[in-house]
Amino acid sequence: MEDKPQIISYIQKSLNFTLFDTRWIPCSARFVVLGNHPRQTGVMQVYGMSSEGDVTLQHETEKKEAFRCGTFGASNIKQRHLATGDFVGNMRIWDLEKTEMPVYSTKAHSEIINCIDGVGGLGIGEGAPEIVTGSRDGAVKVWDPRQKDEPVVNMQPAEGEAKRDCWTVAFGHAHNESDRCIAAGYDNGDIKLFDLRNMSLRWETNIKNGVCSIEFDRKDIVMNKLVATTLESTYHVFDLRTQHPTKGFASLKESAHKSTIWMVRHLPQNRDLFMTLGGSGSLHLWKYSYPTSRVQEDANGVEMGVIGSVSLLQNITLSSQPICGFDWSADKEGVCVCTSFDQMLRVLLVTKLNRV
Repeated sequence: MEDKPQIISYIQKSLNFTLFDTRWIPCSARFVVLGNHPRQTGVMQVYGMSSEGDVTLQHETEKKEAFRCGTFGASNIKQRHLATGDFVGNMRIWDLEKTEMPVYSTKAHSEIINCIDGVGGLGIGEGAPEIVTGSRDGAVKVWDPRQKDEPVVNMQPAEGEAKRDCWTVAFGHAHNESDRCIAAGYDNGDIKLFDLRNMSLRWETNIKNGVCSIEFDRKDIVMNKLVATTLESTYHVFDLRTQHPTKGFASLKESAHKSTIWMVRHLPQNRDLFMTLGGSGSLHLWKYSYPTSRVQEDANGVEMGVIGSVSLLQNITLSSQPICGFDWSADKEGVCVCTSFDQMLRVLLVTKLNRV
């Protein structure tokens, strides 16, 4: 029991606006918080960890449009520019040292941008820097910050098809210059895996409940695992190494939180550990264990994947409101920051991760 990881609430700070997302600024002891004021304007705040064990507000910006989500994933390590999606469909890129004007701005979608992810920056993932956005307008678009206004890829429902609200997007499979995939989750339970190399839909499934969050265990390796969380207190783990022509990918389904699972985030230092965030204000830390063999043959001798198992390492309830934003520090193992709808910002320490 002594060797179990512990989740410790290290710093708590009450703020006066709705918090939607938070991200560590790479290679620093600072993080950014995104949200909106009661007057519906957007707020971006930068906090630094102080030596006294507190956080101090270093910079604050107010914008006309409320911020919904952000990523540093497409930025280079020197600039550390933040890409954001807002409530009216703008995708913008900000230099956090000078936030008067964005360094890039495009009207990416006709409605709110629910989700954003980046790849090709920070030394994570090969290939060009790209940003993916998903929106209530049903479209998933890929942007190259070096190219103005036009997305490099636009995946949207065909004419006459129902538009589904895209709630979550994630990059993966960026292990060389030309391969790259996007996973997208929708409000009706659809999961779609887009292959950007071949510009095709590689795989799709439906997990029967709205998909709140989706993440590859790592972006910069050959596709390995994918976790998708849902409205109905379940999450699914897919083994992406072996795709069967009819059965698709092997998967497991796990119940947790007794509420909507808002988000999943894999530990950067160990891709088999991940945190899920619940609508009940709880955090659950999980470990994935691989089966003895990841591949078996079906009756016709065709290879199919074999799924492993998950175990709950630790959980904690921090809030009476949903935890909606979370980010692990890539620089300090076990340090993370989260935001919740009770307008609290929390820095957490997760101990003993190196012993799991």
